[in-house]
Amino acid sequence: MRRNSSITLLSIGHACVDIYQGAVASLVPYFVAERAYSYAAVSGIVLAASVLSSVAQPVFGVLTDRWAMPWLLPLSTLLGGVGIALSGVGDSYTLTLAVVAVSGVGVAAYHPESARVARLASRGSHSAMAWFSLGGNLGFALAPVMVAAVVATGGLRLTPLLVVPAVIGTAVCLPVLRALGARQTGAAGKTVEAGDDTSSFIRLSLAVVCRSIVFIGLSTFISLYTAQRMDGSKAAGTAALFLLYIGGAVGSVLGGSLAGRWDRVTVSRWSYLLTAGSVAGLVFVPGPALYLFVVLTSAGLYIPFSLQVTLGQDYLPSRVGTASGITLGLTVSVGGLVSPLIGTVADKTSLQTALAPLILMPVLSWLLFRTLPEPAVPSSPDAAPKGEDADVVHSPAQPGSR
Repeated sequence: MRRNSSITLLSIGHACVDIYQGAVASLVPYFVAERAYSYAAVSGIVLAASVLSSVAQPVFGVLTDRWAMPWLLPLSTLLGGVGIALSGVGDSYTLTLAVVAVSGVGVAAYHPESARVARLASRGSHSAMAWFSLGGNLGFALAPVMVAAVVATGGLRLTPLLVVPAVIGTAVCLPVLRALGARQTGAAGKTVEAGDDTSSFIRLSLAVVCRSIVFIGLSTFISLYTAQRMDGSKAAGTAALFLLYIGGAVGSVLGGSLAGRWDRVTVSRWSYLLTAGSVAGLVFVPGPALYLFVVLTSAGLYIPFSLQVTLGQDYLPSRVGTASGITLGLTVSVGGLVSPLIGTVADKTSLQTALAPLILMPVLSWLLFRTLPEPAVPSSPDAAPKGEDADVVHSPAQPGSR
């Protein structure tokens, strides 16, 4: 499918926002080195971003089911950037937790509405949604490079420079808002004829939770773990985190392509099974081979990523915003709740011991996907007529409350 201008701009904006999700983990080694935070303490910072994001995303999803709120895109982008920009200001642990939490709220507000808008722009295409997800992956991948370029040269006091992507992301939102006809202010009454499959949606959400535990657990500690394995090199740790994120970019595009040949459930199920083996290699195989397993793990975790978003929307066609808030938000960020446990175990034993249980998570996702049906694509009010210009996105009425 040809990528239209709106999807391209949404992908760039998505990258700018997800830089701030990746920046939290990227800042962890610097908090440890400059402020002498323990593993448990830095896990608490990750938790601060994750908890508010987890709680808030379904709320924003419900709101976007009632009202079209495209103005959330630029506002939430700025909020996410300002929080991270202030995280290195001052030495107060409480202040750091607070501003990182504010950034988490910004990220939470962005994703349900952006997924709704991307669904409009993509006409429900798996491939186009994969390109939208690709933006987020690239944002994650750029985060460790950007943080290293800024903080490694001048310390945490330079974190205010990290607000630049938020400014760029806000700017690219504006043409999309004009294309959407952002003047809509109220909820409309169109309904979706297809019924919701709540049972399948719950099982899908549990599978995404298992994925989240693996991804956030690794993104929080992979830099420190790699540095330990590579004679304490911070550069080695930054490289591993970069590969963990950039591999996801490959996985997202590959997932959209594979879903064109096989159904989404089948592609996701096999991806999780193969990921279990790659996580085991990452944790236990010694030497530079670790980097190969980081890439394989990242790709395996991201092949199902955009597919899970569209599956959730198709399982709950009457509540697209809620489905997006949960699959793209709540279940993704809830893995941060486990990070303090991993950090505590690592403090008492070793990082390798603490990371080993993550091998089981993709296996659980695989088992859950074995129970899922491939949904029929519903006739959604969010889908634009096929005859419309592919480069202009018209915003139809949103589903009303049920």
